[in-house]
Amino acid sequence: MDWKGWKGRIGPWLGRCRYALLVLLAGLVLLLLPGGGTEPARADRADGADVGDAFDVTAMEEKLSSALSKIEGAGDVDVVLTVQTGPRQIWAADRRNEAGSPGGTTEEETTVVLSRGSGLEETVPVQQISPRFRGALVVCSGSGDPSVRLALKEAVAALTGLGADKISVCQGT
Repeated sequence: MDWKGWKGRIGPWLGRCRYALLVLLAGLVLLLLPGGGTEPARADRADGADVGDAFDVTAMEEKLSSALSKIEGAGDVDVVLTVQTGPRQIWAADRRNEAGSPGGTTEEETTVVLSRGSGLEETVPVQQISPRFRGALVVCSGSGDPSVRLALKEAVAALTGLGADKISVCQGT
């Protein structure tokens, strides 16, 4: 069959379905366009993912040193912190149990994502867990005075959540 034969058969059909074909063609074009950030921005989808840049131990140490040096009699203060676990976020998740599988029940978990339009998606944090400190070392020139030692230990304990047995205050030069 030649071109005129196909044109005679397809022509009337194209006339009836032209709007549906235009919508289908527009949909295909939209599917082929780049998503522009359709993947949610997060460090990790796992439960308790790391927050990343939200917490910096060095910055915390400098901030503590600056604050503690303002305590009367403390003098120049240096602080060293050890971190047991960094900050984490727990994401909202949908859990679905399905019965009837050969092995019993299966559990499926998916992370909840909010769609902000234009292909932007954002995860839903349920809880943010602060970092957990292991210990602190405070070195200062005025730690020979017991009242200064006590004030330094109380301040570090209040800011880090550490017990007094996990904070060491030493005499510096």
